[in-house]
Parts: sequence; structure tokens; C-alpha cells
Amino acid sequence: MEKNMGKMPHIQLSDELSVAYAVLPGDPERVARAAGFLENAKELAFHREYRSVMGTFEGMNVLFLSTGMGGPSTAIAVEELAKIGVKAAIRIGSCGALQPELNLGDLVLVSGAVRDDGASRAYVPAQYPAIPDFGLLSACRDSAREAGFSWHMGIARSHDCLYGDENPRIYEQWSRRGVMASDMETAALFVTGGLRGIRTASILNVVSRWHADVGQSVGRYADGDAAAAAGERNEILTALMALKRIEEQERREKSL
Repeated sequence: MEKNMGKMPHIQLSDELSVAYAVLPGDPERVARAAGFLENAKELAFHREYRSVMGTFEGMNVLFLSTGMGGPSTAIAVEELAKIGVKAAIRIGSCGALQPELNLGDLVLVSGAVRDDGASRAYVPAQYPAIPDFGLLSACRDSAREAGFSWHMGIARSHDCLYGDENPRIYEQWSRRGVMASDMETAALFVTGGLRGIRTASILNVVSRWHADVGQSVGRYADGDAAAAAGERNEILTALMALKRIEEQERREKSL
């Protein structure tokens, strides 16, 4: 990789950070809240939707970077993170449930994404799968299980239109096909990460139950709904613990 390339135009970070692990909230305000889980947290930049904080978790350097809403801004973040040397990134986002057993604040560990978005299709044809890195997904599962969090694993659908007139019909269609949750960023994350060599995973916090009004539910989450706030805390911790597992595994492999 080329070194000393200067700051990336959107995330405003450079390879001088020398950080391999990143956590990607959508909301810039979530970055500020997540900083409380780090030691020596320092805000680095806040440009457009991209707010960044860096600190340590159990001795591991980790970067939090918001991606904004939707696939295009997420893909830009992944592209520029790859250029500054990030090797693994976990999305911590919110989602609407598409199955009745999902409760507010539950975590969804995404095993694959329906590519119903424009950003991922701009990269590769529909035949290319939107899947996470298996090792990173397994680390998320083991971390959530160890912590005793309420979690599910399954397929999510990523889309581009929160208030579409046809959304109720579309949600029913994908629910019948076993899709677990709906978000706007995971497919772009998985596809871009796969193409650019970044290990990716996605942890989603249920902020809207099945058949609830998504717009109103997101509003309650923004206002500090207790269950959704607990889910946010749990997804932050799950992501950090998962990355720590990966770091320790890589250190052991290097020592062999």
C-alpha cells in the first residue's frame, strides 16, 4: 500500500494513524457516545457525515467512524478506510424487525444481506454475494453469547427508501422469505469490504418491531428509548469484544 498519501478527502484521516480495526456507526452522535467505552479517546475529524474518534480497548487501538445514512456514504467510508490501512470493520447500526420474535434492543448478527440497494449494484452484478467475513461474524457471535446479550443471526435486507409507498408490501414479501431485519447500509459494507480486502461484519440493534411504524420508532430511538439505548450499548461492546478476539487470534498466529 502506498504510504503518506495524506488525508482522505471525505473521512479526513490518513494512514499515519496506523490503525487496523474500526467500528462503524451510522449516526455521528453514536460515535460520541461510543467514545465512553474507550480509553484515551480522542476526536480526530468531523467532516460531512464522517465523525471519527480513536482510542484503546483493552490495549487495542480502535477507530470509530460514522458512515451516515445509506449505502453510498458507507461505501465511501470503506473505500477510504481501506486506503489508510484498516483491515477489519464492524458496522453497529439500527434496523427494523421483519420477524415477530425480534424485540426492541435485540441484536441481529447479519449472516448475509439482500442487495436491494443501489450502491452495491453499482460495484458488481447481483450474482456477487453480500456476506460478512466468517471469522469476524463468529467473533461477534461468541462475544454476544459470552456477554449474555439477546441476539439473533440471520439475513438482513438493505434498501434505499425509508418512506416508500410500497414498503409495507415489500417488507411482507421479504419477511415471508425468512429475512430477519431491514437496514440501509449492510449490503454496501459487505460488498465494498469484500472487493477492497477489508474483513467486515454487521451488528444491528432492533429499534422498530415487526409491523411497527419505522419512522416513529426511529424517532423514539433518537429520543432515548430505554430498550433501544440498551441495544446500542450492547452492540458497541459486542463489536469491541469481537475485534479484540480477532486481534488476539492474529497475534497468536504470528507467534507460531
